[in-house]
Amino acid sequence: MTPAGSDDLTQVLFAPDEVAPDEATPAAQTPAAPARRSLVSRRPLGDTVFRTTAFAAGGITVAIMLAVGFFLTLRGGDALSVAGPSFLTTQEWSPETRTFGIAAILAGTVTIALVAMTFSVPLAMGTALLISEVVPPRVRTLLVSLVDLMAAVPSVVYGLWGLFFLQQNVIPVAQWISHYFGWIPVLAVTDPDGTPLTDASQFTSSAFIAGMVVALMVAPTQTSVMREAFSQAPVGEREGALALGSTRWGMIRTVVLPFGRGGIIGGTMLGLGRALGETIAVYLIISPIFTINTEVLKTGSNSVSALIALRYGEASEFGLSALMAAGLALFLITLVINFTASSIVARSRSGAQSEG
Repeated sequence: MTPAGSDDLTQVLFAPDEVAPDEATPAAQTPAAPARRSLVSRRPLGDTVFRTTAFAAGGITVAIMLAVGFFLTLRGGDALSVAGPSFLTTQEWSPETRTFGIAAILAGTVTIALVAMTFSVPLAMGTALLISEVVPPRVRTLLVSLVDLMAAVPSVVYGLWGLFFLQQNVIPVAQWISHYFGWIPVLAVTDPDGTPLTDASQFTSSAFIAGMVVALMVAPTQTSVMREAFSQAPVGEREGALALGSTRWGMIRTVVLPFGRGGIIGGTMLGLGRALGETIAVYLIISPIFTINTEVLKTGSNSVSALIALRYGEASEFGLSALMAAGLALFLITLVINFTASSIVARSRSGAQSEG
């Protein structure tokens, strides 16, 4: 039974204009959602100017590169249409008789560049490690300035130095290498006119000497790139290797060299690109020939850039077109090397890993 007065109590507790707690609507309990705030912010004026300048500089660089390629293709089109595919296989260079090609010239260009890399890469890597890891800070500043100064020396100075000083001192070395390791017989020979040639005359104006001069030219640039990469190796990993009992060379081998791998590859490829296009120094040293010379120590070689410098002033209109075609080939080779280097550096960035 319901107690007396219970209905009156219920009516008092819950007036007609009120709602019981179990009958309250969800909307009455949920607070109003806050207004959404925009996350879009205005870029500062300095950032806008920087981004615009950077994009403009990149676009202008690409445009200039495309313009150079288009110019060389346009000017060399006549020669390429006459020579056809034989332009890459013919060794002779005689545009006047419509018999010309860059087989021998490209072979000489690659030979000189490879000789240059053989000398410059170990020299640049050793110098970069010496500057970044061995010498004290005061001496390091002096050596950095000297390396940068060497990179600013004009190529004609290197060429004259190689012609009048280096060549006569390298000939005995070339004779020794040829006698013990080479295939050039060190005998008295005669030139096409029948004039006797001495032993030393077989080794002058060779790709070997030209490559050494070019190596000294590109080594400062390679050294700067490698030194910058080596100096960015983490201090914690250096100190950790030394704290675990590693020697200085062990620390360099396990920490610095793996961290600077990208710098080593980038500096090497940068130097290779310059070695392929070096003109004046090679022009002053080599004795130009138009046959593939497999004997690196022997007199006679050639390169695309030296050929253009040698024949540009006396070339006819068609001969000039042939020179532009040769320049186009060198331009494409350089692009391929640079893009290959970029992909390799991207895969082996400095600091990506170090040996434990």
